[in-house]
Amino acid sequence: MSAMFRSLKIFNYRLWFAGALVSNTGAWMQRTAQDWIVLTELTDRDAAALGITMALQFGPILLLMPVSGLIADRFDRRRVLMWTQATQCALALGMGVLVISGQAQLWHVYAFALLLGIATAIDAPVRQAFVSELVTDADLSNAVALNSTSFQSARLIGPAAAGVLIAWIGSGPVFIVNGLSFAGVLLSLAFIRKHQLVATPRLEKARGQIRDGLRYVVGRNDILVVLVMVFLVGTFGFNFPIFISTMSTVEFGLGATEFGVLSSIMAVGAIVGSLLAARRERVRLGLIVIAAAAFGAICVLAALAPTYWLFAAALVIVGATSLTMMSTANAYVQTTTAPMMRGRVMALYMAIFAGGTPIGAPVVGWVANEFGPRWSIGIGAASGILAGAIAGVWMLRSRRHRIADEIAAELSARAGVDPAQHRELATQEIAIVAATARRTS
Repeated sequence: MSAMFRSLKIFNYRLWFAGALVSNTGAWMQRTAQDWIVLTELTDRDAAALGITMALQFGPILLLMPVSGLIADRFDRRRVLMWTQATQCALALGMGVLVISGQAQLWHVYAFALLLGIATAIDAPVRQAFVSELVTDADLSNAVALNSTSFQSARLIGPAAAGVLIAWIGSGPVFIVNGLSFAGVLLSLAFIRKHQLVATPRLEKARGQIRDGLRYVVGRNDILVVLVMVFLVGTFGFNFPIFISTMSTVEFGLGATEFGVLSSIMAVGAIVGSLLAARRERVRLGLIVIAAAAFGAICVLAALAPTYWLFAAALVIVGATSLTMMSTANAYVQTTTAPMMRGRVMALYMAIFAGGTPIGAPVVGWVANEFGPRWSIGIGAASGILAGAIAGVWMLRSRRHRIADEIAAELSARAGVDPAQHRELATQEIAIVAATARRTS
């Protein structure tokens, strides 16, 4: 148990964790309220409009990725976070006033989502990279997993609380609550002990630094494979607001409270997945592959669930597998990336993860409208299965190449020649052994 929560022994991380938990809870409340007013108050259950809202909110992450990554590597991350968090606070309060006053229209929500997306685009890679200043490299994977636990704990509390508040006093006050919740993370940033932050070198201003970050990723095949998986699942599988809202309102004909409960139920599994990830001392690529395939398989069962409660039960496992995959992928990328490149690499990671939403969300929303919510979940299932298959094939091939290199090096050492001369022979030998093993089995 102590290994699972070891990062919380560090004062700065403990303070950050508490502040982020409060702020994330408010953010999940607002996200639930935003989805609800788009789906039921400003449109007649139009899933495509919900998809457009998500696209506007996550699109800037993709477009601003080069700049935001450079900001994360060049500037004081704590100060940048204070500005981005304060901006998001002001936006939430402004939208809340519009909704309470009865002046909110669909284009207001679109504009708000776009501005929030711009602030988030700068905030996300900085926030991801800032964790490496709160803990040492030995605790980084644990801290990343606990961040996911904080996020998912907020996801457990926030939607349920939002559902109750929406049914009781309406959607507008939920935005105000979120605006006030930013005080938690702003206070934590203000009281962090700066002298205890882990020193991270800052980039000096120079040309070609964005290209350097891209070149670094292109040279890392393992990170490229992880990013492909994250793109597929993040784009087509992580459209949970569409899946859950359309299943609860269209398929099962239920209201705001049941919608919020479904989101919270899925968060239970997500918390379990992130805590299991926090226990692991080492981050393994194979676990990402297994979790992606399992996510796809359980989405199939969720799509076929005949009742509300069976669907809810499937969502628990959807949450566990999805967070196991994403927490492990995030930790793998952060812990294997050079510190000077971490901001730019994490910006690319976040752009691929969230920036794919403008592509996937409208498609999934259209499928939900035209063919029904169950088919939209089927798209998510296909994304997980395909991601796991692609990465699994790459791992098998890279393992074969690695063994071939070892055999070639041994043969070359004996013959005293260049290993490249023996690599083709070694690859052929491995293929023959593999084919023989298949025939005998």
